[in-house]
Amino acid sequence: MQWEIVIGLETHAQLATRSKIFSGASTAFGAAPNTQASAVDMALPGVLPVLNKAAVELAIRFGLAIGATVAPRSVFARKNYFYPDLPKGYQISQYELPVVQHGSLSFVSPEGGEKTVRILRAHLEEDAGKSLHEDFHGMSGIDLNRAGTPLLEIVTEPDLRGAKDAVAYARTLHALVRWIGICDGNMQEGSFRCDANVSVRRPGAPLGTRCEIKNLNSFRFMEQAIDYEVRRQIELIEDGGTVVQETRLYDPDRDETRSMRSKEDAQDYRYFPDPDLLPLLIAAADIERVRATMPELPQARRERFQSEYGLSAYDADALTGARESADYFEALVKAGAAEPKLCANWQTGELAAALKRDGLEIAACPVSAAALGGLLRRIADGTLSGKMAKEVFEAMWAGEGAADAIIEARGLKQISDSGAIEKLVDEVLAANARSVEEFRAGKEKAFNSLVGQVMKATKGKANPAQVNEILKRKLGA
Repeated sequence: MQWEIVIGLETHAQLATRSKIFSGASTAFGAAPNTQASAVDMALPGVLPVLNKAAVELAIRFGLAIGATVAPRSVFARKNYFYPDLPKGYQISQYELPVVQHGSLSFVSPEGGEKTVRILRAHLEEDAGKSLHEDFHGMSGIDLNRAGTPLLEIVTEPDLRGAKDAVAYARTLHALVRWIGICDGNMQEGSFRCDANVSVRRPGAPLGTRCEIKNLNSFRFMEQAIDYEVRRQIELIEDGGTVVQETRLYDPDRDETRSMRSKEDAQDYRYFPDPDLLPLLIAAADIERVRATMPELPQARRERFQSEYGLSAYDADALTGARESADYFEALVKAGAAEPKLCANWQTGELAAALKRDGLEIAACPVSAAALGGLLRRIADGTLSGKMAKEVFEAMWAGEGAADAIIEARGLKQISDSGAIEKLVDEVLAANARSVEEFRAGKEKAFNSLVGQVMKATKGKANPAQVNEILKRKLGA
C-alpha cells in the first residue's frame, strides 16, 4: 500500500447512574428542557461538587474488564473552554492522573483473525449541556439537562488501521460496556458516542497530522466518515497540500466531513487540578469488592461455550454478542430440551430472524427460553419435522400458546411409524412408474419427485429422513 491509515478512537460512555456525577439531579432521558439541572449543574455562585460514588465503582468495573490498572490515586482537573452550553466555563474532567490506565481490548477483525487495541486511559468527567438550533428562528436555545451527566471517556492508542477495524473495535466496546452494566449503550440518546482521530502516512513514516471527527453516533456513519476523511487527506497530500489539525463533523446527507474548528492541544485547555475536589483515593479493598460483583466476561464465556457445549467459534461468538443473548442460550440448554448445537441453531436462526424482523432485543423476546425449549423437545423426539417446527414457532411468536398446545390444535404430529410410511412409499412407487424408471436411468431429480409425492400424500407430516431411507431401500439406491 502507498498509504497507511492510522486511527485512534475516543469513546464517551454515559455511566448508568441514577444521578449526576457531582450533583443529585436525575440523569433520566427525555425530560423537558432544564427540568433536571440543579444549582450545581447550572454553576450558581457558592455551590460545590460532590463526587458520585456509584460512578467511581462503574469506572472500576471497566478497568477490571479490560485488564487495566485502577489508579489508587487520581485527580480531577478543570478543562477550560468557553461554549454556551458549558455554564461554568470549564468542564470537570481528569487529565494527568486518570482513574483507569493502560488496558486492552481484543476484537475479531472483518479481515480475519483477532486483533488487540491498547487502551491508554479511561477517565471520569461530566458532560456539557446541549445547544438547540432547530427549534428557534435566528436564535439558539440551551438545555442543561445533560450538564453534569457522568461520562467515562475511553481513549485508545493509534492502533487501528482502517474503518472496518475501527467499527469492529467500537462494536466490541459497545457490547462490553453493556455486558458489565456500566452503560445502556443507547446511541440514539447519546449514551455511547465516538470521536475518531484519523491520519494517513507512508508506511514506516512518522505519524501524520490527525483530524478529529466528532460525535459519531452510529457504526454505519463511523465507517462512512472515516472512509471519506481518509480519501480527503490522501487527495490533499497528493495534490501538494497539507493536512491541518482540526475538528470536523460528518454530514451523512452529503457523505462528507466538514471543518468545525481548529483542533486544540492540551495546553489550550489550561488544565489544572480542581480546587473544589479532593484527589480520588481507591483502596485495594474497594477494587476487590467490585471484582466480586463482576460477571463472567464475554471472552471467557465464548471459550466456555466452545469447551462445555462443543460449539464452533462462530456460534459462540454469535451467542455472546450480548449478555442477554448468552443468558438466553444457557437457559435454553439447561432446560434439557435438546442438544446444545440444536439450541444454538434455533437461537441464531429462527429466533434471531424474528427479533430482527420485529425490531426487538432478546430481552423483550415474546418466546421465553423455557417455551422454545418445549418446541425443541418435540423436534428432538421426532414429533415435529423442521418445517412443522417453524410453523409452530410462528404461532408461539404470535401468542397462540405453548408448543404442545399448538401441535395438538393444528394436528401437526409428524408420522414416524416406519410401517405406515413404507405402505405410503409402496403406493407412490406403484402410481409413479415413470419416475421410478427415470431414477434408475440416472436422473436424480426423479428421486426428489418421489419424495415430494410421499410428503404430499401425508400433508407434510411424514418424517423426511425416514421417507428418504425407505425410498432408497425400495429403489435399491
